[in-house]
Amino acid sequence: MSQREVRIVFMGTPAFAVPSLRALLQLGEDGVPAARLVGVFTQPDRPAGRGQRLTPPPVKEAALAAGIPVFQPERLPRAEALSLLESVSPDLIVVAAYARILSPRVLDLPRFGCLNVHASLLPLYRGASPISAAILDGVKNTGVSIMRMEAGLDTGPVLAQASLPIGDDDTTGSLTEKLALLGARELAVIIQPWIAGSIEPRPQNEAVATVTRPLRKEDGRIHWGQPAQAIARQVRAMFPWPGTSTLSEGVILKVLAADVAPCPEPASMAPVGAVAQRHGEPAPCASPGFSRRVEKRCPGRSGSAARPPPSAASSVNQDETSTSGPPRSQRRSRGPVR
Repeated sequence: MSQREVRIVFMGTPAFAVPSLRALLQLGEDGVPAARLVGVFTQPDRPAGRGQRLTPPPVKEAALAAGIPVFQPERLPRAEALSLLESVSPDLIVVAAYARILSPRVLDLPRFGCLNVHASLLPLYRGASPISAAILDGVKNTGVSIMRMEAGLDTGPVLAQASLPIGDDDTTGSLTEKLALLGARELAVIIQPWIAGSIEPRPQNEAVATVTRPLRKEDGRIHWGQPAQAIARQVRAMFPWPGTSTLSEGVILKVLAADVAPCPEPASMAPVGAVAQRHGEPAPCASPGFSRRVEKRCPGRSGSAARPPPSAASSVNQDETSTSGPPRSQRRSRGPVR
């Protein structure tokens, strides 16, 4: 290993990336001066909230608070953005939820390559929405992978992995926080061994790879023909975005929480979407023998309660009565963002 200082550039945008950024900031503080964070690339400030005020990404705020230079190119492959990156002279680039594809020129720039903190146990759940997909699929465990990036979508060899169980009440929001901390911990462990050349990455098994796509707003629409367990997972997987909703008597209702319970007789023979009573609470039947207890509110009326839809016909549009729920991971499909 070269004795000169290893210059690290971090690329990330949302809150998920902040713990990894802080792990890199700790390198010098932990008495390891051989590696130092010299710059952060993140997406430009975007309008957010009801007032649509220009809001900096969480990574930008954390980097500025630590006194690290921040760069916000709109598109990294552009010549001016590449020149900006080259001017920082990175020896290693670490990526966590940057939401931008890195060109081959960028991938080849640092002598120690580009590492990515990905929120799944690769090769499962490559792509843009691995956490939501794992909850939707009902798997018991997920985790994080540290991989060396290459031209393919999350196809690079893996340096390290760590797993954790998915709780029965975990949402995409809560699981994202857990995986962010887990990924930062793994990153802190492997950085120095990677620079020293003591880690041998292992190739991914393409035969079992699955790929997820970005979530869309319509993924939150409830399909009453699904089993109750699948709908409950959908509510958790789509929180906090895009959220789940249904249509009741012409009013869109947001579903905030759901669980599954045996549907009491004779309601177990009721059609999908019919409402039974369980312990004094309305429980719409989502599949034979099961019901869903849901907590709802009308959009724009925080905390206001709304009754579940009286029937499947009046609770959903005709195109929502399909038994197919929101899309899950697709084997060997491709996704647009890293």
